[in-house]
Amino acid sequence: MQEYLFSEVSQWIPCKSIVNNDMVFSNLITDSRTVGIPEKAMFVAISGQNHNGHDYIPSLYQQGVRCFMVERDFDYATGLDGANFLVVENTLLAFQQLVAKKRNAYSCPVVGITGSNGKTVVKEWISQLIGNSKLIVRSPKSYNSQIGVPLSVWQMDAKTELGVFEAGISQRGEMEKIAPIISPSIGVLTNIGTAHQENFTSQLEKLKEKIKLFKNSSTIIFCSDSTFVKNEIQSEYANKKLFTWGRGDEASLQYLSKKAKGTETAIQLQYHAQQYEVFIPFSDDVSFENALTAISVLLVLGYDFEYISKSLRDLVPVAMRMELKEGINNCIVINDSYNSDLSSLVLSLAFLVQQSRDKTEKRTLILSDIYQSGIGNKKLCFQINELLKQVGVTKLVGVGNILKSHAHMFDLDGIFYDTTEELLQSLVPNSFKNEAILIKGSRNFGFEKVSSVLEMRHHQTSLEINLNALVDNLNYYRSKLNDKTKVLAMVKAFSYGSGSFEIANVLQHQKVDYLGVAFADEGVELRKSGISLPIVVMNPEAKSFPMMLEHQLEPELYGFKVFNQFVNLLAKEGISNYPVHIKLDTGMNRLGFVSSEIKQLTQVLKQTHEISVKSCFSHLVGSDDAQFDEFTQEQINRFSDLTTRLEKELGYSFIKHILNSAGILRFPQAQFNMVRLGIGMYGVGAIEQENLKPVTRFKSYISQIKSVKADETIGYNRKGVLAYDAEIAIVPVGYADGLNRKLGNGAGKMMVKGQLAAIVGNVCMDMCMIDVTGLLAKEGDEVEVFGPHNPVENIAQALDTIPYEVFTSISRRVKRVYYYE
Repeated sequence: MQEYLFSEVSQWIPCKSIVNNDMVFSNLITDSRTVGIPEKAMFVAISGQNHNGHDYIPSLYQQGVRCFMVERDFDYATGLDGANFLVVENTLLAFQQLVAKKRNAYSCPVVGITGSNGKTVVKEWISQLIGNSKLIVRSPKSYNSQIGVPLSVWQMDAKTELGVFEAGISQRGEMEKIAPIISPSIGVLTNIGTAHQENFTSQLEKLKEKIKLFKNSSTIIFCSDSTFVKNEIQSEYANKKLFTWGRGDEASLQYLSKKAKGTETAIQLQYHAQQYEVFIPFSDDVSFENALTAISVLLVLGYDFEYISKSLRDLVPVAMRMELKEGINNCIVINDSYNSDLSSLVLSLAFLVQQSRDKTEKRTLILSDIYQSGIGNKKLCFQINELLKQVGVTKLVGVGNILKSHAHMFDLDGIFYDTTEELLQSLVPNSFKNEAILIKGSRNFGFEKVSSVLEMRHHQTSLEINLNALVDNLNYYRSKLNDKTKVLAMVKAFSYGSGSFEIANVLQHQKVDYLGVAFADEGVELRKSGISLPIVVMNPEAKSFPMMLEHQLEPELYGFKVFNQFVNLLAKEGISNYPVHIKLDTGMNRLGFVSSEIKQLTQVLKQTHEISVKSCFSHLVGSDDAQFDEFTQEQINRFSDLTTRLEKELGYSFIKHILNSAGILRFPQAQFNMVRLGIGMYGVGAIEQENLKPVTRFKSYISQIKSVKADETIGYNRKGVLAYDAEIAIVPVGYADGLNRKLGNGAGKMMVKGQLAAIVGNVCMDMCMIDVTGLLAKEGDEVEVFGPHNPVENIAQALDTIPYEVFTSISRRVKRVYYYE
């Protein structure tokens, strides 16, 4: 990507330029998690509903970013030596203006696509059709918003031969801001539907807003079959070249006929009085319309039909749009869980009908509430019901308050849920057989999870980590804190088995104040992975001190021996005021200075300039157990007295923390300056468990099922014996994966098809056996070792241990899969 000198770019827009170290950059970023190469990035600090980009500047600075666009109230003079700033009134507006300036430097063709549906597919298919014949820059994914558009267009450079960009709007006034950024030479309108209709007074108003994208276009492409669209564009842009496709004779590209042949569609076209036949590898109306739009763009760009016809056969479906997949139990699954409005529902239902393999196959629709219909909910549900009857849908699974409250209006087999999670908890995959299933939902309903359950998949043993649940749990605990109380998040022991960096990265983005690890090696790993938060090492060893200094890790000092070892190294290195964390023993009788040592500790600290006390803390013995409440309060009082003495003698204040996850909920008066959040963040807590979400799910699958006669033995040492003829499933997870051997011979259970199946015989190194008699299980079925349906507490109870041990026992060879909605 082309590089620019910071001082040069500062001349492009009205701003106050602060150049402390002029340098070149190539990338613009608005998400602090997508830095890439810090030295080549300029971060645009945009304030949103949930996050203020300015809050992430110190972290980005630590990662090496030195170029920033900020708003006037940001304090750029403190702690950011050598950084460069573009200071503006509004960063979003300035960001858009900056990219528009760059766009105007290039004269290559640019295609700007707008419309209610199909923008991403058309964009991707244009790219697929053109292939390597041109160097194309296009919008990543569906980057068509006020931020997505400038991020997309910024990718252009002097080598770009064609730009293809989407432009989406949801209300009036938005297109005027992004149209100059794209400034398309070729404008494309896919269609006008009901999406985002609630923000417009009429379809006409929405159309007028969308076609403002074409103000500087020389050619406009659209379907002329819609008189409404055709009249408005012809009226508004009578002086521009209009390229249309449609059935009428007046269309620039006329389609004469189309005929589905299996999974293909043969299309007869007429262009410049010549007839052509082309084939697309799809048989639905949605793909037909998108293909005609893409063909029109290539014709305007000068491609001939020979090239176009050959390229059309290689079109592939676009991810995150309507997708056809093989489902469980001889079903097919059509996943259109990207958006939901009436217009796209009509097209999706047509696709469902065409993909149904025979007339006897049942048709099922899993549908979310449609929020942006522009009509009343009663009328909306009436129209949906009429649509379903017309196309022969026999079963409706509705999700959302609107559909559920109007359930009586649907005269077909229906079941309704308030939320997707409620649906998932009730979903019995085996109840879907020989069906064509359309999954249609607005993006925020997260229907990809529903699709995942119903799709035919190849399974493997893995630990799924739900980062959304982690954040939700973090925020739940935060809701219990005073405004100024800090959070130290524990990520020791491979983040309780969940994966250190991945968890730490989310916590850093969520602006926790500290991370805690057990040993220096864990902190070094995080530093090397780009984590810049302060990190406390809870169990420092003298041999790791040099490594801690190198990576700016802060030790817990719990006794005079380790205290002196660390101070001596600092003195040798000529380091002063290094942050440390003093551990006090208030009753755990583990690590920490006891009360009789405080006088000596105070004297030593006052005489030692190599260190500075950053925090002082202690551990509670039994904050989760009411029988220890009196002792817990004694610990809190003792801690308060000791830290008060220390602060008074030292002459300065420091952070104080004693509460753990349970303590946060049961002893809120003892928050001091900071709390430590550990196992509760991962969804496990003896207190208020119902308010926490499980973060981890350990799963595998059935690799084989055997019929075993009564009294035959199963597994090593002939330990497994059943008194009845049984179906025994082999699951490829064993003690090398972290499944404790003590769970064998009926002690442990796994979840299969919504029911618990006992482990039979000894747990082997790489596998175990479970009894699935009567469960109608099949090879390939998923098995939950622990998770939302088989809580980890069950396994811990069977082992007479705690969830901590279960989590941290999971082997590194088990693949961690992280998902974030």
